[in-house]
Amino acid sequence: MKSFSLLLAFFFVVSVSCAQKSPRLSAKGTVNGANIEIDYGAPSVKGRKVWGGLEKYGQVWRAGANENTTISFDKDVSVEGKKLAAGKYGFFIIPNESGDWVAIFNKKNDAWGAYSYSESDDALRVMIKPEFDTSTQEQLMYAVDKSGIVFAWEKARLHIKVE
Repeated sequence: MKSFSLLLAFFFVVSVSCAQKSPRLSAKGTVNGANIEIDYGAPSVKGRKVWGGLEKYGQVWRAGANENTTISFDKDVSVEGKKLAAGKYGFFIIPNESGDWVAIFNKKNDAWGAYSYSESDDALRVMIKPEFDTSTQEQLMYAVDKSGIVFAWEKARLHIKVE
């Protein structure tokens, strides 16, 4: 009976810890004939201050949870008017307290977090004007719409134009 109780306690701890992790999600779509796939860990706000709190202003952020967010293009594209070759990129964001945010497509696409991020591996950096909504997007969400990549978390919204 004691071993059965220990086994139940073990499964309870494992199930609770797994339920608290950020799920791995993906978003797919096509823009001007280019297939785009985004793979990301989707954290939740959980009552925390995200911008300027959990995610520091002026610092590179992996744009998701756990393993890096990656964005793949099966054809050469233009992102915010700048050329980007087909491929799979690590995706990072630098949120800023005021002004534009920086969206980064990095050649290193297999890291954990931003710990090994190096600007020298950047394939492309673009400036994005954030918008802030009055409603809260609880869980980080990416989507691909007819004109590009959409990002929403907490009150921040980004739209990255892809052609």
